[in-house]
Amino acid sequence: MDLKKLQKLVVDALEDIKGRDIEVIDTTKLTPLFERVIVASGDSNRQVKSLAQNVQDKVREAGGEVLSSEGEENGEWVLVDLGGIVVHVMQPTVRAYYNLEELWGGQGPARVRKATASDEAAGKAPAASA
Repeated sequence: MDLKKLQKLVVDALEDIKGRDIEVIDTTKLTPLFERVIVASGDSNRQVKSLAQNVQDKVREAGGEVLSSEGEENGEWVLVDLGGIVVHVMQPTVRAYYNLEELWGGQGPARVRKATASDEAAGKAPAASA
C-alpha cells in the first residue's frame, strides 16, 4: 500500500475513535527501518486498545498488512507495526514520560507546544528541560 494512503488511513482510524494529539513524524532521514512514526493518545486502557485495534482492522480491510502489535494486555501503550509506519497509541501520562516526539524529531506533545508558545508570547523564558 502507498505510504501516503496508509498514513491517511491510520490517521482516519485514530480520529474515528476520538484519538487525541495525533502527530505524524517523518523518520526517513533518521532510520532505514520505517518512514513514519504516528503517535496518538487515548484517555483510558479501553480507548487505547480500541484505537490500536481500529488501526489494525482498517489496514487489513484496505488490503494492508499488520506486521505485529504489542501492549494490548495492559492498554497503557500499544505499538502497531505496519512496516513503513509504526503507530504508538498511549495514555497521556505514558506519552509525556517517554516523549517519543522529541526522540524522533517531532514537535512534541501539543500541550507542551501550546504552553511554550504562550510563554514566549508573554515574554517568559522557556522552562529548562530535564
